[in-house]
Amino acid sequence: MTLGEQIIGLILLAIPVACVSWTVTHEEIFREPRDYCKRASEHAPRLYKRKFFYLFTCEYCFSHYAAVFFVAVTRFKLLYFDWRGYLISFFALVWVANQYMSVYNRLRLDIKHEGLEIKADEENIDSPKAA
Repeated sequence: MTLGEQIIGLILLAIPVACVSWTVTHEEIFREPRDYCKRASEHAPRLYKRKFFYLFTCEYCFSHYAAVFFVAVTRFKLLYFDWRGYLISFFALVWVANQYMSVYNRLRLDIKHEGLEIKADEENIDSPKAA
């Protein structure tokens, strides 16, 4: 693969890494297991148990495991064609996926903020003003 094809592969492969990481660590469908993991990460008696359960509550941490999975499945390599290519692609995938998640989080915050502003404006219009 040329360098350009590798970069396109990196940009595209980071999308499912970000999607899986965000879904597991933020979306409602995984709320109950995530709540359990959050409690276990705070109250487990052993450090390794606390750290293991924390992985499922942090999108940055979980993106490393998602990236390992996708690199293993696709055998994606970046820059080098030996083990170094896997290592570089792993960290590059984590970085790009986390950039995607940051942008997505920012968009969600902006949309929520606009919704709250609209609701406040509607309440101001609907409520009668005291004379």
